[in-house]
Amino acid sequence: MSDIHSFSGFVGVVLSLCLAAIPQPLSALQPTDVSHSAVQQSIPRLTPAQAQTFRNWMTLIIHQQLRQGPTPRWQQNDCAGLVRFAVAESLREHDSNWLRANGFLGQKTPGDIVLDANQRGLRHAWYRSDGRQDAWVSAYDLVANNSRFISKDVMQAQPGDLLFYDQGQNQHLMVWMGSYIAYHTGTRTASDNGLRAYTVAQIMDKKDNRWQPVASNPNFLGVYRLTFLTPNY
Repeated sequence: MSDIHSFSGFVGVVLSLCLAAIPQPLSALQPTDVSHSAVQQSIPRLTPAQAQTFRNWMTLIIHQQLRQGPTPRWQQNDCAGLVRFAVAESLREHDSNWLRANGFLGQKTPGDIVLDANQRGLRHAWYRSDGRQDAWVSAYDLVANNSRFISKDVMQAQPGDLLFYDQGQNQHLMVWMGSYIAYHTGTRTASDNGLRAYTVAQIMDKKDNRWQPVASNPNFLGVYRLTFLTPNY
């Protein structure tokens, strides 16, 4: 799958970290307190049909960043920033101006997701650890307050799901694209845009086993799904 590596223009040997703003204990990732449950239940859900269209858009938009480099409109280049950007762009209207600006004009794309008033707030309203909503949240907050745990088996992931890693003081997110994993290292230079794409087999073949997406890796906390893609229970 060498063509994946060409997307970024530079193949990194070491997986860099995307720093989370507020390090948290691992036990906090699956809280059982009432306030967290109330927050999760208050998040609007997409219907199954809407969710499928969203997944198609999210993976298409991330794939486009890998293929042609980060768009200037994506300003916060790190692992959580990639997720926030892809979510916001997936949930918006994709008119001809947007399609042209993002290199999709004339290409086959998913239809727009018709959102109700509550669902439209999903674009820029993430829950933070302090209970507030904001357009910016850390990798930790994306998982702990805006996603639900699915499994430590990456084969249970659906396109657009998040793979979460905790290296002690640092947390990192990757996105499952259906047949490979995409992410941003959190570092960008003139010669390296920071985007990476690997198959699971390629990651498993690396010497640094902290990034292996397997249950036996204590640094891999599992597959998480954005709450608005899950049933409200």
